[in-house]
Amino acid sequence: MTTVQAAPLVPAPDPRDPEDRLQRFFDAGSMRPLAARDTSGVLAARGSVEGSPVIAFCTDATVMGGAMGIDGCKHIVDAIDTALRERVPVVGIWHSGGARLAEGVTALHAVGEVFAAMVRSSGRIPQISVVLGPAAGGAAYGPALTDLVIMGPAGRVFVTGPDVVRSVTGEDVDMESLGGPDTHGRRSGVVHVVTDSEPAALETARMAVDLLAAQGTFAPAEGEHDVDLGAMLPEQRNRAYDVKPVVAALLDSPGLELHPRFAPNVVTTLGRLAGRTVGVIANNPLRLGGCLDSASAEKAARFVRMCDAFGVPLVVLVDVPGYLPGVGQEWDGVVRRGAKLLHAFAEAVVPRVTLVTRKSYGGAYIAMNARSLGATTVFAWPGAEVAVMGAKAAVGILHRKKLAAVPPHEREALHAQLAEEHERIAGGVNRALEIGVVDEVVEPSQTKRRLVEALAAAPPGRGAHGNIPL
Repeated sequence: MTTVQAAPLVPAPDPRDPEDRLQRFFDAGSMRPLAARDTSGVLAARGSVEGSPVIAFCTDATVMGGAMGIDGCKHIVDAIDTALRERVPVVGIWHSGGARLAEGVTALHAVGEVFAAMVRSSGRIPQISVVLGPAAGGAAYGPALTDLVIMGPAGRVFVTGPDVVRSVTGEDVDMESLGGPDTHGRRSGVVHVVTDSEPAALETARMAVDLLAAQGTFAPAEGEHDVDLGAMLPEQRNRAYDVKPVVAALLDSPGLELHPRFAPNVVTTLGRLAGRTVGVIANNPLRLGGCLDSASAEKAARFVRMCDAFGVPLVVLVDVPGYLPGVGQEWDGVVRRGAKLLHAFAEAVVPRVTLVTRKSYGGAYIAMNARSLGATTVFAWPGAEVAVMGAKAAVGILHRKKLAAVPPHEREALHAQLAEEHERIAGGVNRALEIGVVDEVVEPSQTKRRLVEALAAAPPGRGAHGNIPL
């Protein structure tokens, strides 16, 4: 009788293992550790993403929950400094409880040195964070200082955990509500992209690295101008629509939208246009009518500064009725936060082309990369309006007494007549062309080709500034 021996059980790999996470992030077979694995709680390595060199580090949640001590922080600093010397992106994969308590203030000092390394690299090399587990205390500010933050479903970011919050404030909250994907992807804006799985988070980071590290050149294909973007807008000019399909149709492929649920009245997307990485900023009339507000202005400003820091040209799609009015907005700092967008565009040196599709009114007209802020080229579609406000609304203020003096049954006809006269004098795309704030009226079906030509003809530029997390 033959005895068959059972094969020995092989324990499943720990899903938190930093080597496994880094192997899944890098191109297959390209990972090379920067230092031998130890008990520091951090593993750093070099490798490639779609063939481009990248440095990455991963906190080791299998050792003291990934807590950061002197040695672990040194690995992170060395990784960032290596990336800075070699001018390549650096990616941090986070799953850490913060500074090691047993090491006391020396651990805090070491964490501070990590922050200093991130700041001196800011705007000089792309820094991307992937949060796959808790990133608490000092580990929360690591991702926050980087250019892009991607969070998987188990990601949590908070400075003080639920127990501390409960003991200090009496508020009863769990880890997910305090610092999970919904909280930071929709409410706080800390996280740029939320994914539904850990593999998707790592793949999103790879996509971001590829867009920023291998930006390519403009190489329009035959038939590039055949995309009729205007067909994607409703026939009624006052109807709302979702601008995201327009952005997707403009780009070679859908691209990577940042902050899709935070301040959704402005859409910010990294993608490729005719083969070259660009950043697209678009008002979204589906949300708040496309109005700018304090949160969306700040979101757009940060995106502009990031693109400018890394030499990514900008395309700005404008359909904006103005700034959102209200006491809440004023108290929320719309003046201070809206000024960030003005500053970001006026400071930017990358090629940046604006397209007015339907309307551009008031202070929001300036904020959305107007000629006065240094736009490279400004296009408009036929019938677009560029004005302080809509003609009918302006006439209602300017000719209030005249309108009130006529019989009610004649008022609407007079209002329409005055609005037409006002548009000829003060608004409309023709007046904008006359004074040079719009360069050219383009047909929707020719728009993509003209955008590519304008960007390709502009001298390249890259801002000499950091990317402070506005």
